[in-house]
Amino acid sequence: MRFPHSRLRTRVLLAAGAALLGTALLQAPATARTPSAGSADAMAPQAVIWEDNFDGPAGQAPDQNKWRYDIGGSGWGNNERQYYTNSTRNSALDGGGNLVITARRESGGFQCHYGTCEYTSARLLTAQTFTQTYGRFEARIKIPRTQGIWPAFWMLGGGNWPNDGEIDIMENIGREPSTVHGTIHGPGYSGGAGIGASYTLPGGQQFADAFHTFTVDWAPDSITWYMDGIQYQRRTPADLGGNTWVFNHPFFMIMNVAVGGNWPGYPDGTTVLPQTMTIDYVRVSTLGSGSSGTPITGLAGKCVDVAGANSADGTTVQLYECNGTVAQQWTRPGDGTIRALGKCLDVANAGTADGTRVQLVSCNGNAAQQWVYTSGRDLVNPQANKCLDVTGNNSANATPLQIWTCTGGANQKWTV
Repeated sequence: MRFPHSRLRTRVLLAAGAALLGTALLQAPATARTPSAGSADAMAPQAVIWEDNFDGPAGQAPDQNKWRYDIGGSGWGNNERQYYTNSTRNSALDGGGNLVITARRESGGFQCHYGTCEYTSARLLTAQTFTQTYGRFEARIKIPRTQGIWPAFWMLGGGNWPNDGEIDIMENIGREPSTVHGTIHGPGYSGGAGIGASYTLPGGQQFADAFHTFTVDWAPDSITWYMDGIQYQRRTPADLGGNTWVFNHPFFMIMNVAVGGNWPGYPDGTTVLPQTMTIDYVRVSTLGSGSSGTPITGLAGKCVDVAGANSADGTTVQLYECNGTVAQQWTRPGDGTIRALGKCLDVANAGTADGTRVQLVSCNGNAAQQWVYTSGRDLVNPQANKCLDVTGNNSANATPLQIWTCTGGANQKWTV
């Protein structure tokens, strides 16, 4: 496993914050925003419950009605080296619609578990202001990079760790500038035994070079992780090896930048400070139930359909009489993909030949999952430069779909 950090730091949470977890503290739902290019789409969010867009003048502290602070230099159970403060030197708005958390090297003035603290940073949390059970939790963040730095966006279910549960939406360690991790911790699967996966940017890109959107869709029996709308992990009670699923009660959110610790290691001669984590927004939405999209209709007025409503990778996508089921509910989150049942419309094996079948596959960012809807009502896969096509111009139920050279025929016309 790649998660050797212990997370005992959760035991020092404020008792007042933990006590609030008995009831979800919700604001009045607002109308949901249109999903951005980076938004995930496994279960379309229905309404925004809570959000912070960090609007305000440069140097202003984050909204105390939304965020409070953990303060101190206890090591947080991981032998971390920073002292968390509530100073605007460590967390403040930048005047451009962002919150900036800054980790700094210090010359003294703060006492840590190991002596005089060498570093300060900030850890913001909603334990005393907002908790929620289930939903889409999302933030658009530009993370730092350097040896010994540890940025995170995560959630806790209370102060009794790991029994109350932990959901790590995004963690990164500075020595892995191209990789982020998503993990769950609970009784029997905590610390180094946490259950998770990682996502690595292609082509040597680094997360510190741009903003990226980190999302989990949390439902009663599943948690699904996305990076820029690409699903890279889904966990259910079946993944726990008989251990208890502890993700059915309110959790609160945390954002922090740690310095040092058992997992990331410690600053060395290559470390550059200060380092900043810049957050564009944090948003929590409800998740839809049942239908989460709209039909795509084509030949003979029939619908694009996932065979058997089966979400397994490789399931055939076909033409079928419109029936309103989730197998026919398609969404376009703005990143070029078309999605149903939490997965993407995909050209099998990234093929480009006429007759290559079309299927449902986990979203992975490949060109095989990119589609352009033209003014002529064609759905074109740009990599193949071919159209979504009803095989044999056959309008019978269960006729499979494929890609084919665009002809302008009725079997290639779609209403999206």
